[in-house]
Amino acid sequence: MTETWEALKATPLAETRRRAAVVGELAEVAPMAVDDAERWAWNDRGGQSAVWYFTPEGRALLLTFDHETDLNLYAEGDYAAQESLYGGVPEDLVRLVRDRPENYESLNLTDEATGRTIHYAGGVFWFDGEVWREADGFLKHCAEHGLDAMVESGFDYCLDAYLFGRGFTPEAVVADRVRKGWYEDEADRAAALAEVRAVFARHP
Repeated sequence: MTETWEALKATPLAETRRRAAVVGELAEVAPMAVDDAERWAWNDRGGQSAVWYFTPEGRALLLTFDHETDLNLYAEGDYAAQESLYGGVPEDLVRLVRDRPENYESLNLTDEATGRTIHYAGGVFWFDGEVWREADGFLKHCAEHGLDAMVESGFDYCLDAYLFGRGFTPEAVVADRVRKGWYEDEADRAAALAEVRAVFARHP
């Protein structure tokens, strides 16, 4: 397991949801309502994404995707394998990604025999109301194919912007971006900080 995974498990769900909302808005991904669940997402505009679904009763589904790994089942069009990755996740959570319109973060794989669809994902994780879990089917697929689940799912990269295990403030977000070379000068940094503070204010 990775430090990011352990940090996610140690973070209260309300704080996880706040971070998902802030990062989603910063990434310019509009939230969606899917049945009675709330969807927030991040993408890097390059094929990697993190998608969160939060239910009213305090459960959650998290999907990560790295298009350059062996868990990119969309590239192979393998509906059955993709469906299997959701094994062990309660059906009402899987229903949030089955037979749904696709979007930038979540394209569909289609079962040619039935016409049913399911959103692609490399990593499948869920929160049962008390603890985060890796989907049984996801772990089984990785074990059968000799894959490192966290590496191939892009978990650390896809959750990097959420700063799990670290302070989550406008200043921390901008400092993290500075380390990644986002800004050309101090004026750019200051303008970005003002924008980030405004986003945080909308998600107290």
